[in-house]
Amino acid sequence: MTRSDHPSRAHAGLAALRPVRTRSISPENLDGAPGRGGRATEGTGAEAARDLGQGWKVSPSVDVKAGETFTLADIDSAGVITHVWITTHTDHWRRLVLRAYWDGSEAPAVEVPYGDFFANGWGVFAQVDSQMVASNPHGGFNSYWPMPFRESARLTLENSSDVDARVYYQVTYELGGDHSEDAYFHAQWRRSNPLPTATEHVLLEGIEGQGQYVGTYLAWEVHSNGWWGEGEIKFYLDDDQDFPTIAGTGTEDYFGGAWNFDIPGKGYTAFSTPYLGMPQVLRPDGLYLAQQRFGLYRWHVADPIHFTTGLPRVDIQALGWKSAGRYLPLRDDIASTAIFYLDRPATTRPEPPSFDAMEIHLGPGAGPHSPAGPAARP
Repeated sequence: MTRSDHPSRAHAGLAALRPVRTRSISPENLDGAPGRGGRATEGTGAEAARDLGQGWKVSPSVDVKAGETFTLADIDSAGVITHVWITTHTDHWRRLVLRAYWDGSEAPAVEVPYGDFFANGWGVFAQVDSQMVASNPHGGFNSYWPMPFRESARLTLENSSDVDARVYYQVTYELGGDHSEDAYFHAQWRRSNPLPTATEHVLLEGIEGQGQYVGTYLAWEVHSNGWWGEGEIKFYLDDDQDFPTIAGTGTEDYFGGAWNFDIPGKGYTAFSTPYLGMPQVLRPDGLYLAQQRFGLYRWHVADPIHFTTGLPRVDIQALGWKSAGRYLPLRDDIASTAIFYLDRPATTRPEPPSFDAMEIHLGPGAGPHSPAGPAARP
């Protein structure tokens, strides 16, 4: 597999003949073996298929038990995951933790709340029309991040809550090819809730090795009146210590917008494009939702940020305005997902997301995070 054949460039070589095989893991074929799909005689759809029998959607989903971890995929040879589709009820989006392990590593390279990984961090659906992540009605989550591995891959889903979660999913991957020069896919989640005064929110720190930073998602809740996005994002590369190599000019600038994302007469305006967007603007409802909440993404696909020896730190400021044209440091709720490729399958990472750390706080009553009930699916 040459560099030009890499799945991230597949659009440029769809007609090329390559020595790989396509496989797919789902509840209908849990190990992805050839000719093993649709053979189930037991499963979550067995009752609905009782008049039809084997081959008729007998096992379309799995139940991830409360407090347990389910293995979505376990692959024991070289390859690359090319697509993940998954869905579950909105109540679970900040209660499930998605993890990925490469080449037998005991430490995960990916450890992110389910919804945040798919740019839906607030437990309320937002349409995302991007190249790497597509989130479609109502909660059909898709990832097109290429995830290569040289020996093995394992994806898991932990249910941190006391309620079972029914999950439908499909992991599509290629077997074969030479991945000896490919970096490993990583994603880390951190939350500042609230952010201490005059302190940057850290997205990454202490990363050693060669690689490239490729993506940011932020779920941001504003705790003050007025504009909240004057803060700069900074990338400390390689030997940077006191000052970074890359310093942005403002939060909305980094995510490709301008002038507060505010179209006169319309206010904050959601948008979603192939590489960047603010697909979610949640406004106060005058009852239980007191703060404005935003979801923003920036995929560095056309402009990856390369580092040679490490990524000491990536952080972002939270700044508004106060009197006399002075900046106001904010104490907002900021949850970040940082995505990067690295030359090793494991690296320094924060504490695993817990139920309490992920929780979305609401006042009494239902609100949008407690819909009437699960969708009527078998």
